[in-house]
Amino acid sequence: MRIPLSSPDITQKEIDAVIEVMKTGILSIGPKIKEFERKIADYNGVAHAIAVNSGTSGLHIVIKAYGIKKGDEVITTPFSFIASANCIIYEGATPVFCDIDPHLLEMDLWQLEKKITPKTKAILAVDVFGHPCNISELRRISQKYGLLLIEDACEALGSEHMGIKTGSGADAAVFAFYPNKQITTAEGGCIITNNDKIAKITRELRNQGRTEEDIWMQHKILGYNYRLNELGAAIGSVQMDRIDEILDKRALVARSYNQKLKNIKGINLPNISPNTTRMSWFIYAIRLDETLDRDLMMRHLISKGIGCRPYFTPIHTQEYIAAGYGYKEDDFPNTIKASKSHIALPFHNNISGAEIDYIAEVIKEWTQKCI
Repeated sequence: MRIPLSSPDITQKEIDAVIEVMKTGILSIGPKIKEFERKIADYNGVAHAIAVNSGTSGLHIVIKAYGIKKGDEVITTPFSFIASANCIIYEGATPVFCDIDPHLLEMDLWQLEKKITPKTKAILAVDVFGHPCNISELRRISQKYGLLLIEDACEALGSEHMGIKTGSGADAAVFAFYPNKQITTAEGGCIITNNDKIAKITRELRNQGRTEEDIWMQHKILGYNYRLNELGAAIGSVQMDRIDEILDKRALVARSYNQKLKNIKGINLPNISPNTTRMSWFIYAIRLDETLDRDLMMRHLISKGIGCRPYFTPIHTQEYIAAGYGYKEDDFPNTIKASKSHIALPFHNNISGAEIDYIAEVIKEWTQKCI
């Protein structure tokens, strides 16, 4: 077998939507963007959705729109994709990392409070692997200290914490729609917020600094070309119509993995908080006991045609981050342990039961030889 790590769920409806846009001749700044944004906003119960060309772009202009700048600090997690820190660095601010809870993999909130200084302007929380962070407690902390709460929800569209949809409880949040995400626009992302001012500024920033009132070639502020095109928005609009179907498919795959892997010695299944009222699965990542060599298992899986990846390489160990901010690997021991023990297995909506059976059997045979 050759089983890919991920694969987008594209149907004839998405293909037809793209063809329809192609026939109109309007490929950018058209009606599909507004349609897609409306569906994202309505689904999450917020006032505004601002579509952009990537989750990274969305995080960047949220940081900029809130005026975070050189000399400011933003607390975030080192156990995430690099964009969670880059968006802070782009504006000259300093990412201050907080180690993670070893079970739920989100920032340890007790440690987070100890990281707050007079320079702290925001908390940037991350919904790791689709698991919703403890937004109610994060909101309490942010309000206690007068901080902004920004949510990197790029991996978690549709997740819920105690009935609160991911992203809707923060001052602003960002989703991403790369082909391995829950829904895709090929490349793309979206900001959500209830703040009218931030919505207006981020719309300007994504479009070269132009306001909707400006005439052609006039620019009010320094902006970026961060727009999502009409083709991507058309795909995303259809995917949003299918969002519950998509999330149900992914939940079914996760349950199948849980069933097949639960009794394999040395393999730990994903931890889900009891406060998670809906889990929107981004990836399915197992955690190996310390007695097993994660990299050896990955090489074995790949040799058997099974796509897999380590998740994550800690941000604070990335060369330019470590050199620029003086971080050492052992500064965040829970993050290091998690990063060295997690493997993302093939995970997408249409993976078959036979493929999951095969993956589980390969893992079982390997672990039995190693334990």
